[in-house]
Amino acid sequence: MIQIENLSKSYGDHQVLKGINLSFESGMVYGIVGENGAGKTTLFKCISKMEDYSGEIKFNNGLIKDQLGYLLTHPYFLSKITGREYLTLMCNARKIKIENLTSKNIFDLPLDKFAGSYSTGMKKKLAISAILLQKNEIFILDEPFNGVDVHSNMLIEEIILKLKERGKMVIISSHIFSTLENTCDYIYLLKDGLIQRKANKGQFTEIEEEMRNVSIGSKLDAFF
Repeated sequence: MIQIENLSKSYGDHQVLKGINLSFESGMVYGIVGENGAGKTTLFKCISKMEDYSGEIKFNNGLIKDQLGYLLTHPYFLSKITGREYLTLMCNARKIKIENLTSKNIFDLPLDKFAGSYSTGMKKKLAISAILLQKNEIFILDEPFNGVDVHSNMLIEEIILKLKERGKMVIISSHIFSTLENTCDYIYLLKDGLIQRKANKGQFTEIEEEMRNVSIGSKLDAFF
């Protein structure tokens, strides 16, 4: 279980997170939604210890960073590393030996080509493959469905459900509510640096409508 208490984060005079209180449990899938700039990525970076913060993030099973697979919105790869080499490197970082990477290539990626030459969607699929092969217990997926083809989106949804089935903790950000509906147990609405609302499956459409009316309807009314 991850327990977040009074988590705050500022960049200079700009406070992005303002006393966040959340808890995440294993075997559950959580969605974090909010407009661009709401602080979703900042929240994820604080959980993964990539940013300093005030407040507390407690984990009852060792160090989070040793059990966390974090998918960045825009994964970065060295220009002269192949997909196969990258996966091997990531597995070595967890001291995991994979006998036959080709058989684990669920996205049918060209593993012997340089990762830097991959398309945006292929890079994302390579990064997802790496954190899956690491056998992590916690998965933070920042916009996993963006830039990925429809077939791969369906596969990623099934991967998330399989992780839940295996007792993993999964935290997702996405602007695509249909994917959240298919995968998440709970959704949190992050707005103005605070968690404004928590919803279970039966209430997801209410949050979607609320976001649509506030962030879209009012802007269109003003424009037209």
